[in-house]
Amino acid sequence: MSTPHHPVAIVGAGLGGLTLARVLRVHGVAAAVFDLDASPAARTQGGMLDIHDDSGQPALRAAGLFDAFLAQVHPGGQATRVLDKDARVLLDLPDDGAGGRPEIDRGDLRRLLLDSLPEGVIHWGAKVTGASPVGAGRHRVTLADGGAFTTDLLVGADGAWSRVRPLVSDARPAYTGISFVEADLPDADARHPVSAEVVGGGMLFALGAGRGFLAHRESDGGLHVYAAVEAAEEWLDGIDFTDTETAKRAVLDHFGGWDKSLRGLVADAEGTLVPRRIHALPAGHRWDRVPGVTLLGDAAHLMSPFAGEGANLALIDGADLGLALVAHPGDTEAALAAYEEKMFARAERSAADSARSGAMLFSADTPRGLVDMFTGGEPNPGEPNPGGPGAGAADVSAAAPSA
Repeated sequence: MSTPHHPVAIVGAGLGGLTLARVLRVHGVAAAVFDLDASPAARTQGGMLDIHDDSGQPALRAAGLFDAFLAQVHPGGQATRVLDKDARVLLDLPDDGAGGRPEIDRGDLRRLLLDSLPEGVIHWGAKVTGASPVGAGRHRVTLADGGAFTTDLLVGADGAWSRVRPLVSDARPAYTGISFVEADLPDADARHPVSAEVVGGGMLFALGAGRGFLAHRESDGGLHVYAAVEAAEEWLDGIDFTDTETAKRAVLDHFGGWDKSLRGLVADAEGTLVPRRIHALPAGHRWDRVPGVTLLGDAAHLMSPFAGEGANLALIDGADLGLALVAHPGDTEAALAAYEEKMFARAERSAADSARSGAMLFSADTPRGLVDMFTGGEPNPGEPNPGGPGAGAADVSAAAPSA
């Protein structure tokens, strides 16, 4: 049987890969998308995303989906509160509707992109195990089920632990020193009124030296919480997350002396806690041009979530790559060179911002630096976006592979 060939193959059906496929589709260019999940509903999609007016929003405009995005924005989601460990409110900024970063549920945004593509574009249950060059810029990609295909252009949109990245770079993500434990409090106003009041209508930063609670209200009225701890990489290995009450106690051991209302964000959580180690590629990660292959999103520039840039960069990477290919018909290498030059510079700035924000959030004098930043007119660091598309299994890193 002959090996299938796809002119453009995108590995990973996350936000970036789907945006690329959609932008190409708008311009009449076909692409095939390969994802390891059995179906679009195989994994939950994380919490809220703030979509930036200088990156994610232009990407959605290029995809012809901006108006549909606005229809699903979460009103009030840009409100921000900053508390100290004693639950004293140091800053309380309402959402007056004038901000440039409207909130949307990650799952809603992904469905918007999925629904914009015709059936058959995405190959579900197609776990990529490796890729190799076969000459003239073409690559052969192997799948876990024993199948394979060839492609003229291979795009790695497959997250932190990308199977495509080794074709262009030896870099691997490194642990940042911060671990998260995620928790959920559904129907918060009715079932968890104290936590609902603490978090407010948007984003909460409750911070102390080396630790904190980061939380946001979701569009369904629930609260999604990240308990963040500066810890050794093996810290999460010592917690039995199959025993939720034991796991809660282990996490809250790091928040002794914190106000009861803040500890309740974990103590009163419902369902299983989800651990995440936060990893990042080196700021300024780049590679020499390799014919017929490139990366986007976390595969190219995984960073900590503390500038709120991950999803937005994936969106604009996908849009920029699609537009570059359209602008250079018949010259894929020129398109990839133009895309990578733009992407490298943007990602380096954002990665540096993310690292600085992380250091500020967990510094000895926190949350003073965050309050000063807001009141001094500095850019909002954005809300954390740990977990790449669908990251949800226990003991995964900052972003799970999406293909």
